[in-house]
Amino acid sequence: MSIDLHTHSSYSDGTFTPTQIADLASERGLAVWALTDHDTTAGLAEAAEAADAREIELVPGVEFSASLDGGSIHVLAYWPDPGSAEFADELARLHDERFRRGERMVEKLQALGHPISFDRVREIAEGDNIVRPHIAQALAEAGVVETPADAFTADLIADGGLADVPKHALHPVEAVGLIRRAGGACVLAHPGMWGRQGAVPDELIEEMAEAGMAGLEVDHPDHDEEARAKYGAVAEALDLVHTGSSDCHGTRYEPIRLGSETTTPGAFDELKRRAGRE
Repeated sequence: MSIDLHTHSSYSDGTFTPTQIADLASERGLAVWALTDHDTTAGLAEAAEAADAREIELVPGVEFSASLDGGSIHVLAYWPDPGSAEFADELARLHDERFRRGERMVEKLQALGHPISFDRVREIAEGDNIVRPHIAQALAEAGVVETPADAFTADLIADGGLADVPKHALHPVEAVGLIRRAGGACVLAHPGMWGRQGAVPDELIEEMAEAGMAGLEVDHPDHDEEARAKYGAVAEALDLVHTGSSDCHGTRYEPIRLGSETTTPGAFDELKRRAGRE
């Protein structure tokens, strides 16, 4: 049974609609798929309908933004209660913050002499849920960089870069508490990736585990074998569920990642148990 617990649709910075992801999940033999768009649940209704039609189990989720020392840290929230006012209010605040942050980043890039517009960024985003890959794509289209990935440098939009605007988000430990109060299970996404710092501090992972975090995303396309060995050991030591996920963004990264990294059925069952979803 193939299980992919980290994907993004066109409701955030993916290039596929939830229905298109469901089609691809069916083609690739996935039995379980989680939609985890950045700071929004807007795509979950479409995802649920598409998954049900294809007899795929959908895990409703969000890749929830947190922040430490000005750097973004992402916490995967699985099965949060959509009726939680506290959770919904924070998502709404993050949505508004993302929009304002995008405007300010474009203004900084323009001041640096780069010919991009916020109108074009919004067109790429297909709405108001603005994330940095949308700005990166605009920079590539304008010829400022060769590829969108090249925009994530200190001279441009990386954490701490010349055009970066710090994100005002919860501390990761506070994010764990919020997600738990909303009935969700928390997994730290790609701990080996934390902006210019390189990796999430080990002591923070310990604090998040003590606060009730359920799992650690060990197997990820951007983790090398050394990172996988390290975080596998950390997960075992802290009694965290060892997950694996593709972090698929459609065609934004090549090749299309869906199903390239997976979570074992046993680990998925344990994650469900900890979320009270048995």
